[in-house]
Amino acid sequence: MRTILNIIWLVLSGFWMALGYIVAGIICCILIITIPFGIASFRIVLYALWPFGRTVVRHPNAGTMSLIGNVIWVIFAGIWLAFGHIISGIALCLTIIGIPFGIANFKMIPISLMPLGSEIVSTRERDAMYSGNAYYPNA
Repeated sequence: MRTILNIIWLVLSGFWMALGYIVAGIICCILIITIPFGIASFRIVLYALWPFGRTVVRHPNAGTMSLIGNVIWVIFAGIWLAFGHIISGIALCLTIIGIPFGIANFKMIPISLMPLGSEIVSTRERDAMYSGNAYYPNA
């Protein structure tokens, strides 16, 4: 089911949102001092293309530098990417079939605003982290 949702997502919203993250990453890499933000943006591209079956895990001890970096990120690119998710989410929620995809867009707003200090993992990995079991992808 995740594969079908991801394919439909890719067509309706994923490609365009991933393109936005790529543009933000390129701009951040051109500005040299914002290269860490560009790397974070490129990390999110795959999540924007294929979000179902993945989730965001925040690191509670990310630190002050992560907070400062996220504030700078919001100014340069975060607000525009979040705005794209809001517009796309509202447009998708106008149809019954698009509601799950609109909700997925709304769930991506926090990572678009605060990419530093968080990690994108599969839902299996997240469940293993919180259950205390080790994650074995080939099991």
